[in-house]
Amino acid sequence: MYTVYTWSTPNGRKPLIMLEELGQPYEIVPVNLREHEQFEAGFLAISPNNKIPAMKDGALSMFESGAILTYLAEKHQRFLANEGPQRYCALQWLYWQVGGLGPMLGQLGFFEKKDSALAKEHFSAEAERLLNVLDRALAGSSYVAGDEYTIADMACYPWTQAAASHLELNLSGKPAVQRWLGMMGERPAVRKAMAWKPPAT
Repeated sequence: MYTVYTWSTPNGRKPLIMLEELGQPYEIVPVNLREHEQFEAGFLAISPNNKIPAMKDGALSMFESGAILTYLAEKHQRFLANEGPQRYCALQWLYWQVGGLGPMLGQLGFFEKKDSALAKEHFSAEAERLLNVLDRALAGSSYVAGDEYTIADMACYPWTQAAASHLELNLSGKPAVQRWLGMMGERPAVRKAMAWKPPAT
């Protein structure tokens, strides 16, 4: 059984979506970010970067959501082609999410809570640009990396959903993103993963 160390953030939901899609049993160990549990020695031994999510598969520990999704896809031979253009198309969009969409929306979410108009303006503009990139990609295909559902969709969805529901970003001019969000939100595994809430403290 997999053990997932996570919290109810967009990054934290990515491995849950994947494991639900795979139908694999897993247990969740909540890492309360508000209580700074990510800095405790026990978690540091699993995730040396002090970030969630992290995962254990037997004796193997790993951190970084992109690495976890890739590992699970390769181990179970699903949601990532073994070779060829389709594989690298999915991986480039996975890395795009990990290096661009997630960090930018995360910074925007942080600065929306602060009194920093310049920072909010900067991150809002970059978030809009990235969402436009995503909209153009989705305008020509069913999913982020083409017509097959992959780990790239699982990585992009929680952050894009957060942008649509929590951040002041207007998706009305992004019909392909809206279509994709609706389609993703109908998947039972995605709904279950997104519904997870950490226990009350």
